[in-house]
Amino acid sequence: MPANPPRVVVVGGGLAGLVAAESLQAAGTPGTACRPGVILVEAKGRAGGVVETIQRDGWLIERSADNFLAARPEGMALVDRLGLSDELISVFEPSRRALVFRAGRTLPVPSGFRLLAPGLAAGIEATEILSAEGKSRLLAERNVPPKSPVPGDRGDESLESFALRRLGREAFDRLVQPLVAGIWTADPARLSMAAACPEFLRMEQEHGSLSSAEEARLGNLGTAHRAEGARYGQFVTLASGMGTLPERLAERIEAAGVERRRAAVTALERLPAGRWRVSLDRAAGGTETIDADGVVLALPAPIAARVMATADKALAAELGGIDYAGSAVVVLGYAREQVAHPLDAAGVVVPRIEGRRALAVSFSSAKFPGRAPAGHCLLRVFLGGALDPERNLLDDDQLVALAREELAAIVGASGPPKLIEIARWPAAMPQYHLGHLERIERMTRRLDMLPGLALAGAAYEGVGIPQVIASGQAAAERVMASLRAAG
Repeated sequence: MPANPPRVVVVGGGLAGLVAAESLQAAGTPGTACRPGVILVEAKGRAGGVVETIQRDGWLIERSADNFLAARPEGMALVDRLGLSDELISVFEPSRRALVFRAGRTLPVPSGFRLLAPGLAAGIEATEILSAEGKSRLLAERNVPPKSPVPGDRGDESLESFALRRLGREAFDRLVQPLVAGIWTADPARLSMAAACPEFLRMEQEHGSLSSAEEARLGNLGTAHRAEGARYGQFVTLASGMGTLPERLAERIEAAGVERRRAAVTALERLPAGRWRVSLDRAAGGTETIDADGVVLALPAPIAARVMATADKALAAELGGIDYAGSAVVVLGYAREQVAHPLDAAGVVVPRIEGRRALAVSFSSAKFPGRAPAGHCLLRVFLGGALDPERNLLDDDQLVALAREELAAIVGASGPPKLIEIARWPAAMPQYHLGHLERIERMTRRLDMLPGLALAGAAYEGVGIPQVIASGQAAAERVMASLRAAG
């Protein structure tokens, strides 16, 4: 180990980059050469990336993610480290369900239905979302044989193919497709089951059917945790909004000695002895370079590809092959009497076959307290996605007009809104297309040839808040392992 502490540059101030910087700064022994000096470089000067909360005149507006899953440990552990546990709130109990739009009505997702798993037969039989034929086909899922693995065949299967094979066309169109769109904004014909939904593949192979697997899963849970409402109770947020998470984390790492610089990274260069040169365009003007012993790229894959282009063309090509989809979130606030719907759910998803333009509507003020002033309600309309990219090209007035039209049809909203906020996220959601896991394996092998370099973010192994946190921690550990090996 050199006499001076090693230096690590983290590129990107989103949640993955912040967590990577936190993990790196905490590594080793304080005051010794084992502890790296960490520089966090962020082009925008605001911590959090797509995670952002705005508070305005009694409204609390989430511009992207408004909750995370407590069942995974990474998010809850971060909340605890930041001293925010007292701020945790879960979905308001009367709203712990989702609705599906059909023919002018909003109908509850069948009791027990979980993305692809049929759940309770009674719930399927009672639903008005499916026809008698659709219900019969969905109930017959337990009799569909599992796909036989072919020795040596690593062929991936799309989510659409999997759902059609196991659940039938109507259940896919009316339930699976809109629920998937609300999570990944993806084209289900291209979305990789192995990358996006490995749990359901395991369920099929281990139990023979999703129905049997779900029955076994529910049987292992206590009675209090079997209901759909209990499952929705696992989604939590902070009373002050999700933006508090990266804001507090940024404060924590700065107080611990992480240096933050506002600049755009333009290129990486490999130096002798496994070191790296990071080229920057400073926000204040001018350029500079930083020589480092390790680098974490916590950037969207296409931007990381451009940064890597001169350092390693093979890795850059793999990064550039990860597609992204864009979306827009139009947040509208109304006086409560302007909205006819009871808003007795977390929100409503809209099947593509309904011919509407909204992907989903989140009932923000019904999900969590403190999101709207008294006597008002806050709604978030999701537009665009992989199957409707032209929506992202609309100007602000067109987007608001479209969102108002959709809300009028879906929840009976009338009159001008009291609040308007537009969040545009062009090319913000990575698409786990068929072959994604094979791409990640190739990238991992390439990274093994590039000591001191790591990748972090939603583009690789999960888009949820806990998965992104885990990616930042794994990237930090990869860099630290390389530094220890070099020392």
